[in-house]
Amino acid sequence: MCQMSPVLWVLAYLRSQSSGRLKFSPDSIYDFTSADLIDEGEIGRGNFGSVNRMLHIKSNKILAVKRIRSNTVNRIEQKRLLMELEAIMNSRFENIVQFYGAIFREGDCWICMELMDLCLEKLYKIVYEKQNRILPENIIGYVAVSTVNALDYLKEHLKIIHRDVKPSNILLSRKGFIKLCDFGIAGHLIDSIAKSQDAGCRPYMAPERLQSNDPYDVRSDVWSLGITLFEISTGRFPYVAWDSPFQQLQEVVNGEPPIMPPGLYSAQLVTFVNHCLIKGKEERPKYRDLKSMEFFKNYFATNEEESVCAKMVIGMFVQEALNSDCSSSRFAFTNDSSVHCNDNSLSVDYHSDIDRDQTPRHSWVEFS
Repeated sequence: MCQMSPVLWVLAYLRSQSSGRLKFSPDSIYDFTSADLIDEGEIGRGNFGSVNRMLHIKSNKILAVKRIRSNTVNRIEQKRLLMELEAIMNSRFENIVQFYGAIFREGDCWICMELMDLCLEKLYKIVYEKQNRILPENIIGYVAVSTVNALDYLKEHLKIIHRDVKPSNILLSRKGFIKLCDFGIAGHLIDSIAKSQDAGCRPYMAPERLQSNDPYDVRSDVWSLGITLFEISTGRFPYVAWDSPFQQLQEVVNGEPPIMPPGLYSAQLVTFVNHCLIKGKEERPKYRDLKSMEFFKNYFATNEEESVCAKMVIGMFVQEALNSDCSSSRFAFTNDSSVHCNDNSLSVDYHSDIDRDQTPRHSWVEFS
C-alpha cells in the first residue's frame, strides 16, 4: 500500500476539514473562494511558495495567505510544513498567530492566517537606529511575558518545542498583541527530550544544541529567549560575528555566557535575562520558574483591566515606531480597535476611517 507523503496528507486534511471556509471566531464564519480575496502584494517567499497580503472582501479583514505549491516541496520542507500546520491548526491562544482557513486553487493550497504589523527585530531596530533610544523596559516585559506564555502553551497543550525563538519570529500589532510565529521547525516532545539537531537558527541555539550528541528540552528555547531579550535590550547581538561554525561552537559551548550590562534596566530584568542565559541546561530555568520571577510578575496581567492597558501601551508603541519608520509603506494594518484605560495618560483610538492606501505593510514572518 502506497503511503501518502506528509505534505499531501496535510493538504488532504485541510481539504476535508477547512477548505473553502474562513473562521475568524465561532460567530464569524464565511464560505469563500479565491474570488473573495483581493491580492495586495507579496510580502514573503520561501521554497514552498509565497506569502501574500490579501483582503477578504466580505469581512473586510486583511490576511496573510501562504500559497503552497504541492509539487515543489521537498521532503525536508514537507516535514517543516506538516509541523507548522499541525501547530497552528490546533492552537487557539492569544500569543500564537491564528489560522483562519484554507482553499485550493489549481492544485495549490492557500493557507489563510492572521497578519500582524511588524516583527520584534524590525521594532527594536527602528527604536535604536531611527529613534536613537533604548527599548522601554515595559515593552521588553510584555514581550517576555507573551513569549513565555506562548512557549508554555506549545509545551503543555501541543507537546511542542518551538526551536526557533528569535526576534523575527515574534510579531506585534497596533492592537497590542504580541504573538509567536513560524512553527515550521517546531518539534514534538518525546519524553520531554528532543534529539534532532538540524532545526533552528544557529546564532540563537543553546550550547547543548550545538553539541551533536546532547539531547535537549524546552530549556533550549529559554536560552534562545534570553539571547532575544539581550539583543532587543542592548540593541546588539551578544556575540561578535562568527567566521565559521567552529568559532561559534568554541565561543558558545566553551566560552562564558552573555551577561546583561548593568545600569540600563532594572535589576529584575537583568536577573531574568541572565537566568535565561545560564549555560548549564540543568541549572537553566523552565517556564514555570520564569513565571515565578519578579520581572515576569511585574508585566503579567492578573485581570482584564491590566490586560487592556498592557495592549494599549504596546499598540501605541508599535504605532509610534511605524510612524517614525521612513519605509512604513511596507507594513500591514490589521483590524480597527478602540481601547481606553482609566489612567488618563494612557488613551488611544484606532478609527475605521483610516485611508487604506496609507496603511503600512510588512512581511509577517522571516523565511529561511
